[in-house]
Amino acid sequence: MLQRFKKYGVQLCFLLLTLSGYAQHIPSERVIAIDDILPYLKTSVQKDLGEVSQTGLALHFRTVFASRYFYDWHETDTRFEEYKRLYPKMETYHTARAQDHLDKFDDSTFWKLPFNYKNGTPINAYGLRHLARQHKMVDIAFLYRYENKNPSYIDYYTSQLASLNNALITSSFETINDGNGVYESFRSGYRILNWLQIHNGYLGEAAYTDKNQLTTIATLLQHAAHLYKNNKEFKPGNHQTRGLSALAMLAIILNDFKDADVWYTHAMSLLEEHLKREINEDGFQFERTIHYHQSDIDNYFYVYQLAQKSNMPVSALWEDKLKSLFTTLTKVAYPDGSAPVLSDDTDTPWAEKNDISGTLTLGYLLFDDPAMGHFAKQAVQPKYLWYLSRNQLEGLKSIKATPPETKSYAFTDTGYYIMREGWKTSDKMLIISAGLDKDKPDHQHGDMLGIQAMANEHVVLPNYQVRYSLDDLELFKNSEVKNVALVDNILQGKDYTSNKGGSGFGKFKSLPEPKVLGWLSNESIDLFIGSHDGFEEKGVTYTRQVISVENDFWIVKDNFYAKEAHIYKQQWQGHYTTENGAELLRSNFSNGSGLDIYQLNKVDRVTTSGKRGKQWSTISKEGEASHSFITVLYPYSTYDTRILETDKNPSLKGWSLHNGSIKILSKGNTSIYFNISKAIIDTINIEIPEGADIMTQVNNQELTITLLSGKKVAIIVTQDGIDTNYTLQPATEVTYKIK
Repeated sequence: MLQRFKKYGVQLCFLLLTLSGYAQHIPSERVIAIDDILPYLKTSVQKDLGEVSQTGLALHFRTVFASRYFYDWHETDTRFEEYKRLYPKMETYHTARAQDHLDKFDDSTFWKLPFNYKNGTPINAYGLRHLARQHKMVDIAFLYRYENKNPSYIDYYTSQLASLNNALITSSFETINDGNGVYESFRSGYRILNWLQIHNGYLGEAAYTDKNQLTTIATLLQHAAHLYKNNKEFKPGNHQTRGLSALAMLAIILNDFKDADVWYTHAMSLLEEHLKREINEDGFQFERTIHYHQSDIDNYFYVYQLAQKSNMPVSALWEDKLKSLFTTLTKVAYPDGSAPVLSDDTDTPWAEKNDISGTLTLGYLLFDDPAMGHFAKQAVQPKYLWYLSRNQLEGLKSIKATPPETKSYAFTDTGYYIMREGWKTSDKMLIISAGLDKDKPDHQHGDMLGIQAMANEHVVLPNYQVRYSLDDLELFKNSEVKNVALVDNILQGKDYTSNKGGSGFGKFKSLPEPKVLGWLSNESIDLFIGSHDGFEEKGVTYTRQVISVENDFWIVKDNFYAKEAHIYKQQWQGHYTTENGAELLRSNFSNGSGLDIYQLNKVDRVTTSGKRGKQWSTISKEGEASHSFITVLYPYSTYDTRILETDKNPSLKGWSLHNGSIKILSKGNTSIYFNISKAIIDTINIEIPEGADIMTQVNNQELTITLLSGKKVAIIVTQDGIDTNYTLQPATEVTYKIK
């Protein structure tokens, strides 16, 4: 009996030890000693390695990185030479940023406020953010190579990493609760991405010892464990997404560890939840900006790229949603391949376009889509050279490119409506913003129903990129610096507040709620009709109609209805002169093309304001309870195709203008009527008892009537004494057979 007990006791002890080994999870509150790494490896890896020295373990992980990271570290030197050849200006960029970090922070720095920069100036939360992200440590890694591999830069990196690990032991680091946590998901995830690049780049360097390498790996493991522990549930926004992206990357690269499979499954599942919830059905990232849309693409791209390389599972939904992010950029792009500025775009302050070529080059490499290839470049953006394989870089030498098939398009979930002539660089495009994210409108601007437009290779109606740290962020986020309509002194964005983190970012407590009343796009017309409630506190109801007239020009009609008189305004961005009083504004561009803004109804005045080298004009009408601006936005390619200033009723690219009490534009068999109740076309009478804006077309014994107004109306068509009654909804049409 005793012998049997001893036998089973030995087996039980072995089982407990085995279970203990499998249950041994990497701690999140401390960095494991490099001599203790081995027990955390998968059993199969431990068996393969056997009794391995520190040198042998470091060699194993160098082999792991060579096969699992974005590129094989053995080619770092040759890739750096390629980098210098392709991007000669980057040396100045990296050197300046590296020196900025070196000048500000000791190698063994503090990680909890308050403390000072090296020059004695106190560090604020914004400065700590830059330290926590370690993004300029990447520049120092570049400086290492630019300066003939000065080993002091490797020592600086390893010492600063060690200082964070020491701060972790003593709990002397900024915490998550105050909003500026060093281990907060976004900052930790950003730091991991940067440290992985640095680590891989140093792997072939003698100064980066086996101990240094294993310490970095142990530190990355602690970061992964912390991200896993503190991101169990879905939290909206890009902060968690960046952290989960980093967790998935570590799970792929460091898959030899027992916890890695659990990390990967969890990170991919929660990232899929973000894809489901935060990528709208129309393919736009929920924050409605190009900047955050592209930033999200990066988060998913890094993971997808590594998963493909290591043959790790990726669900079909995950892949489809990722592809839709790239496809969206091809639909929203301007004809010259750039993209409009949409709310908090922050890469290039005051710029009037976004560069999307780098992102779509990645999309082309992932999905081999010629429509993405239309935007792709043979040289990727500098940072992406370090995230692509040699085969992918070779593939950019012969890009398959065809223009997208998409022309006018409605992102109905996100609320962007695009009127597009085509894909030649001289073609025209206009975009209308008519959406408000219900969960997190933090990055939205005061531009509800605002428009932007490009024609003849220039942004003729611009919006401007912003930067959180600039003191005029609130101005550039709000309605004065947008192409919108306003009432009295009301701006759309209300109760602006800056965040407590000190970054300068701020948001509005409230923005107008939009309502899309109609959208129609066919061979004859592009038509958008919308409203918002931003002026209801003043007792004013507001709607905006935007009409693309045969790709010749656009008409914007702003309608205000109230019981008392107000000052009604239109804001137009750009540098304008007044060619015929307030009725005709003109902006002209470097190639001789321009934009005329022509008022069909009388207005009172135009005033001009500006900041940061940008200008805008405000057109005003006073003393009326209700008013409509009927505005022709008229791009011209050369001076002799402009609106002729001296003509009272000028021809608009073949459209004749009747500018009496009723405004009518006619060309051939097509007419556009504003505020009419009766019209006669040949032998046909059209009656609209309530009055409305309509377009009529006669073709092949058929009369087509399109309702351009924002509410449904009854229409009576009479021919030969016979009445035919219709009820039309906004942006719908009816066809009447002519007898």
